[in-house]
This record gives sequence, structure tokens and C-alpha cells, in this order.
Amino acid sequence: MGEKNKSFTDLGLSPWLVRQCDLMGMKSPTPIQQNCIPPILKGEDCIGCAQTGSGKTFAFALPILTKLSEDPYGIYALVLTPTRELAFQIGDQFAVMGKTLNLRMTVVVGGMDMVIQGQELSRKPHVVVATPGRLADHLESCDTFSLKKIKFLVLDEADRLLDGRFDEQLQTIFQALPTKRQTLLFSATLSDSLDRVKAIADNKVFIWSAPVEVATVENLTQSYVLCPPLVRDGYLVETVRTFRSQDESGLIMIFTDTCKNCQLLSMTLNEVGFENVALHAMEKQRERLASLAKFKSNVVKILIATDVASRGLDIPAVQLVINHILPNVPKDYIHRVGRTARAGRGGLAVSIVTPHDIKLLHAIEEAINTKLTEYNVDDKEVAKIITQVSVTKREAEIKLDETDFYEKKAINKRKKLILEGKDPDEEEAREEKKRKLKRKMARKKAKEVAKSKNVPVNQYEDDSD
Repeated sequence: MGEKNKSFTDLGLSPWLVRQCDLMGMKSPTPIQQNCIPPILKGEDCIGCAQTGSGKTFAFALPILTKLSEDPYGIYALVLTPTRELAFQIGDQFAVMGKTLNLRMTVVVGGMDMVIQGQELSRKPHVVVATPGRLADHLESCDTFSLKKIKFLVLDEADRLLDGRFDEQLQTIFQALPTKRQTLLFSATLSDSLDRVKAIADNKVFIWSAPVEVATVENLTQSYVLCPPLVRDGYLVETVRTFRSQDESGLIMIFTDTCKNCQLLSMTLNEVGFENVALHAMEKQRERLASLAKFKSNVVKILIATDVASRGLDIPAVQLVINHILPNVPKDYIHRVGRTARAGRGGLAVSIVTPHDIKLLHAIEEAINTKLTEYNVDDKEVAKIITQVSVTKREAEIKLDETDFYEKKAINKRKKLILEGKDPDEEEAREEKKRKLKRKMARKKAKEVAKSKNVPVNQYEDDSD
């Protein structure tokens, strides 16, 4: 019983920080804060795993600020996180809590001016919040700052940072860190990475995982809409319309699989009367931040995003999350739907599912220990709008092809090849040769099939390119 009634003062935080928590309206610590803050203050490494929206950021920010106030110097703490938006959010939370301390904090992410970031790092801020790629770039390209004296290393959304995609950058960063430090790792889904996490942490490791039987919160209603494979977009629009008929102003997040799909859906929904903003990796960072700000401030009530928005973003008032396309990994589903039903509020998650997705749906249900219920959408209404939605999306594709949407991707690809010591033009020619060979083989196979079915073969193009 005493465990539930603990205050921030009981956890050993500095009095000035307890007052700051009070000013922020934080009256009592959440379970992850109660359990993780004391061992961190004792100097132990920590692995914290709890549902999204459970206060993980303050579970590491508060003890770091307490220790920093006792012996202030820069660079004191390094926080690594997988997405730019999450980095800015964590930076904001540090800035607010550290205001009394005159905290110097900088966010180092891609898409922003590298020279300005370099200048900020050279001034030795107390806390650096960074994405691995951009920080590794700074470490490799300049020597105006050092991470050799950091006291804390934090990996936020640790399972994603350690899933292999950031290995090269993390290796560069870890080489620049002191061996004696506190390592703190936090995520909503961490179990599959625990062994690797323990190998990174050198000290005694305190591990705390929220005692829940399901991976999603109880006040989240989880449903699906079953539709034929080729009319997914029509069912998406009708799902939004159905929800809007019951809730005119609730915030909606729609998740899809690729940057192109995200942009096309955004353009299509805007044309059919649902104002929205898009958030994906092909946008400039200023545009991404602007989109997020409009959505967070209720100016625009629909956000269409890839998984860059699925992790840790704190948008308390989201009423509906829609999976336009189900993620391939159940834990990504958990992170997506965790954008709603936060901090004790209710919420709804609806997944658009075709017969091809049933196996994936069952894997998700098994992972969350919950059966999804059907969300009723009127098939007749879908039939009325499907042609309009299809034509609008096709027009959006034509417009997108006329823009420089893929220019950034092409430039980045050429940069990567140059850094690898390869000639971009030679590589492009080699890829084009492979594509031609693939097309030739496809035509040859089509001719063989046609002959076997006694279909005239002269309808096929000549083999030459």
C-alpha cells in the first residue's frame, strides 16, 4: 500500500525538482518512475519497460537532473533516440524541468544545420539529445567536442535502437564514450532485446517491467474492418467518415507503410474533404515539425504517418488510431496504437484488414492477448465513394510523379555510394542492366506460358531494349 502513496520527495529527488514537478501538475510518480528513479540515483544501470504513456521520459530525466544539480558540468548526459520528433520532444521535457537549473540542452538530429549543431556541441551543453546517425556524423567529421566525460547514457526506445539498423552508428558513438558511466534503457517493448542490453550495461543492472498481462492498455478499444484487397482506401475513408459522424473534433492518426503511400493518402484525403497533415522521412525536417505542431495544437485534426510517429510521441488527446496497413511485427502495432488511450484516457484503434492479413492479425492478437472486435462500416456507403477515392488517388500519383519527391532519396543514395568508395554513375548503370535483364526474363517466361496455353506470342514486345 505504501508503494502506491510514494511522493517525488520519497524517491530522493532534489527539492527544487520536486517543486518543478508540482508546477507541471505532476503530483505523484507513475509506477515506472517509482521503481526506476531510486536505483538510478544509487548509481545503478537500469532497464525500464512499461506501456507507452507511462512516464518513461521523466523516469530517466528526473534522476539525471538531480545528479547534475549536485555536480554540474557539460556534456553530462547523452540521450539517444530513433526518431527526430522524439528527440525534440525529449529535449523539450528536459528544458522545462531544467529551467530552474539554467540547463543547457541541445538536440542533434538530421535535417537541421550541421554547422550550428557543431557550434552548440562545442559550447558543452549539459544534455545532448540525438539520433544516432547525425551524432555519428559529428563525431567522424569534427573534434570540437568530447563525450569522454559523460555520466549518463540513455537509450530511449532501446529495442528499436538495438534491432540492427543503427549498429554502425552506435559503434562509432560507443567508441567515443567513457567505459565508466551509467547506462539507462527504456522502451514499451524490450523483452526480445534484453540479452543484448545486458551486454552493453557494465554495472549492476536494475530491471523493472510493468506487471501487465496485455501489452496494450485496458481502456483502449481495438477493432478491425474487413475489406476486399483492392478497395482498402475506400474503406479507410468510410472508417474516418463513420468515426466523424460520432465525434466531430477528435484527433485521428492514420498509420501506413511507406513514405509514398503516406504522401498519396494525405493528398487523397485532403481532396475528398478531410484536411490533414503528413509525417514521413521524405519530408524536410522543418515540414515534419510544422505538421506535428499543427496536429498537437488541434489546428489540423488528422495526421497521416509512417512509423516515424509510432514511437513515444506524447499527443495526449488522440481519440482514434487507424492502421491503413498492418505492420509486419506485432510490437510495431503495440507502439502505433499506443498513441491513443494515454494517461488514463479512453481511445479507439481500428485496423483495415484484407483476407491476406488474417495470419498477421492473429499474430498481433496473440502478442497483445486480446481479440479484436469488428468495427461496423457500411459497405453500401463504400460502394458510393470507391470510384471517387480511386480516381482522386490516381490523380495524386500523377501529381507526385511531377514533383521532386524522390530527388532527396536519389541524392542521399548517391552520397552513400560515394562514401563507400563507389562510382554512383557506374552503380546506376549496373542497376539498370539488372532491371533490363529482369524485364527480359519476365517477357521470356510470359511467352513460354502463352505458348503452353496456345495464345499467340506476337502480342509480346521484342526482347531487345
